[in-house]
Amino acid sequence: MNISNGIKPHAIKAVLYGTDGIGKSTFASKAPYPLFIDTEESTKYLDVRRVEPAPKNWMELANYVMEVANSSTELCKTLVIDTADWAERMCIQHVCDKHQKNGIEDWGYGKGYTYVYEEFGKLLNALTAIANNGINVLLIAHAVLKKFEQPDENGSYDRYTLKLNDSPKTSIANMVREWADIVLFANYKTRVVEVDGKMKAQGGQRVMYTTHTPAWDAKNRFGLPDELPFDYAQVANLFEMGQQCVAKNTADVKTDDLPFEIGNDDDCFDPRITDPSFPEKLLPLMMTKRVTEEEIRKAVASKGICPEDMPVSKYPANFIDGMLIAQFDKVYEQILINRKAG
Repeated sequence: MNISNGIKPHAIKAVLYGTDGIGKSTFASKAPYPLFIDTEESTKYLDVRRVEPAPKNWMELANYVMEVANSSTELCKTLVIDTADWAERMCIQHVCDKHQKNGIEDWGYGKGYTYVYEEFGKLLNALTAIANNGINVLLIAHAVLKKFEQPDENGSYDRYTLKLNDSPKTSIANMVREWADIVLFANYKTRVVEVDGKMKAQGGQRVMYTTHTPAWDAKNRFGLPDELPFDYAQVANLFEMGQQCVAKNTADVKTDDLPFEIGNDDDCFDPRITDPSFPEKLLPLMMTKRVTEEEIRKAVASKGICPEDMPVSKYPANFIDGMLIAQFDKVYEQILINRKAG
C-alpha cells in the first residue's frame, strides 16, 4: 500500500456558468493555451484556437474529445467545451436517433433520460482522463433561474443553476457539479436604491461566486472567498497549478486504454426493464454496472431473501432503498460471483 501526503498538483476540472453575455468565453480564452470545442459556434469574434469544423452532433463531439484524450499537452493545456448545455442537446438527439425515437419522452417512465445520463457520464469520464494527462478541462454553461422547494420547509424560492437536466433521478446538472473541482457562477451584482421615492436597480459590476448559497449553485475545493471580481486573474493560479503535473507520455495512451468509447453503438446497454413500476432509482446503477433485472433477482435469491421469480418491483420498499440502492456495490459483488459460476 503506497501512502502519500500533502497537496498533489493536478490539472483542474472546472465549470463556469452565468448569465448571457457576461463574458464566459472571453474568461476561458485566458486559460493556459486553450483549445475550444465550440458546440454553439459562439467564439467567432474571439481570437482563440478552436476545433474546425464545429461539432454538429454527439459523435463528432465525442471524436474530438477522444483525440484530445489521446494527445499530449503540446496540443493544448486547457480544453474548453463551450457549452455543456448544447453538448447535452447533442447527447439527447444521439440517444433518440440510436433508438429510433422521435423524442426523449417517447420511452416513458424516464428511461430515455437514463440513457442520456449514462452517455453524458462517459463524456465526463473522458474529460477526467484528459485532466489526468495534465490538461485542464473547463466546461462553460448557461445559467437558468429555477423554482426550488426545500423539502423540510414551507414555501419556495428562485435559484440560479446550470441549464442542464436536473430531474432528481438522472440529473446531468448534479453529475457535472460532482465531477468538477470548482463551479463558478458569474453574474452582474446589482443593488436596489431609492431614487426620487422609487426603488431602482443600480450597479452592474461583474462578479463570480465560488460557494453554494440558496440563491445559486457554486463550489470550490481551494478555500476561495465566497465572492470575487469576474476576472480570470483571480483564479489563474488554479489553472496554472495543473501545469506543474508531470503529464503521462500520451504517445503510449490509446483510445482502447480508456474505460469506454463515447457514443459507441455497441456500448448502449439495455437493462431490459419492461415493468412500469420498476424502481427508477435503480436504473442508473444498473446501467453503470451493466446489470439486468434477472441478475438482481438471482443475486437476491442466492441469499435466500426473495424468490428468483419475484419481480424487483414487488420487493419490500425498505429492502429496495436500504440494500439494493444504498448498498448496490455489495449486490454487484454477488452478481459477479454468479457470473463466474455460470
